[in-house]
Amino acid sequence: MKHKIALLLANGFEEIEALTPLDVLRRVGCEVVTVGIGGREIVGAHGITVIADKSDAEASASEFTDVILPGGMPGAKNLDESDFCDKILANVSILDGGIAAICAAPFILGKRGLLSGKRAVCYPGFEGYLDGAVVIDAPVVSDGKTVTAKGMGCALAFSKEILRIFLSMNEEDVESLSKTIMEF
Repeated sequence: MKHKIALLLANGFEEIEALTPLDVLRRVGCEVVTVGIGGREIVGAHGITVIADKSDAEASASEFTDVILPGGMPGAKNLDESDFCDKILANVSILDGGIAAICAAPFILGKRGLLSGKRAVCYPGFEGYLDGAVVIDAPVVSDGKTVTAKGMGCALAFSKEILRIFLSMNEEDVESLSKTIMEF
């Protein structure tokens, strides 16, 4: 199955949590489209402006097989309030696609019941929002096709786990890519 991955960007997103998986996935040839919530020009939590490939008004939730939600505040809150975010999460869930969220963003999944019965992790202090999840103390956790991570310091491990889960790669293949293509 050909994957088309949406990386949602909302004002206040954590730059490293968004740009690390974007870079890693594009390096291995994945089709990743950055979608700006509320427009194409999105400003990160640390004042870095990114021009998204599409705005939420230009994108269709049904065109994507997988989705990545970076954290950061107020970025995660802005994603939580986005109708497009709701639509894409619903569509990807129906397709049984991959869903990845890091830092504060897993709370978005928890509020929508997408973590019920699943192992998950988030930025410390947001555990109460992971409704129905089995909260794990680890940097990165995957359960089924859902990947969650604690925060910015885990961005590279988060990216590698997305490769493993979204692309059904085994650990050996991910490590091989890490050494030969990505050099990390």
